[in-house]
Amino acid sequence: MGAGKITAGLHIVATPIGAARDITLRSLDILAGADVLAAEDTRNTRRLLEIHGIKLGERRLLAYHDHNGAKVRPQIIDALKNGASVAYVSDAGTPMVADPGFDLSRAVIAEGLPVFAAPGASAVLAALCVSGQPSDRFFFAGFAPNKSSARQRFLQEFALIPSTMVFYESPKRIVASLKDMIEIYGAERPVSVCRELTKKFEEVVRGTLQEVLAQLAARESIKGEIVIVLGPPIVVEASEADIDAALEDALKSMRTKDAASDVATRFGLPRKEVYARALVLGKS
Repeated sequence: MGAGKITAGLHIVATPIGAARDITLRSLDILAGADVLAAEDTRNTRRLLEIHGIKLGERRLLAYHDHNGAKVRPQIIDALKNGASVAYVSDAGTPMVADPGFDLSRAVIAEGLPVFAAPGASAVLAALCVSGQPSDRFFFAGFAPNKSSARQRFLQEFALIPSTMVFYESPKRIVASLKDMIEIYGAERPVSVCRELTKKFEEVVRGTLQEVLAQLAARESIKGEIVIVLGPPIVVEASEADIDAALEDALKSMRTKDAASDVATRFGLPRKEVYARALVLGKS
């Protein structure tokens, strides 16, 4: 591959999330011509170079990830200060998105050194394209915490965001995450669960949270990388009288906390405000 001289600086290079050919010509040029390569997983990067016929030669290929970042960053910054071009790639997709590249980029910028982007594949954008959910405004939330209690608190932070939301999730936790989303956002909120995007077994499951949960919970096993695209909240116009009526009805069969949660989700209101009103109605 005949790559020319690569401009000195840190180049953030997007790599395929599945199909090896989903890489840009510019990214290939940078990988072929950069003085130094840094990768979250050097095995994946060597394989990518082999697929596209790029020879590493005598160039350095540094492992850079969450566990060794503090040690390796100074090496990369020294190379940049000496006029080198450094290409950084993550395991798949666009570095900086739920990936250790952020600390590297920030450190390089803090030194007054140049940072460039070679855009390309992104699981977030690929999922939005096939989800069927509104894409004019979206909020990327990344990975939710592993434990249910922490995950519910995490999800609650986004309860009133009036746009599509995108989450990354593991196949082991997808069913538990959907259950927690129902608890926080309500069973009728639209969602698309995108699995193995751009790969052989690509799949998108669409429907309400309850419908998608029922379908996935019935499977013996779920595999592959997963992106959850949650549609915007269902906004219901309601007066104070409507909210009070809904709370009074819910309080007949639910605890105060559960009644408030149910009504808050239905009307797209802050839980704390509805809970405070439920306490007043409960006393009366």
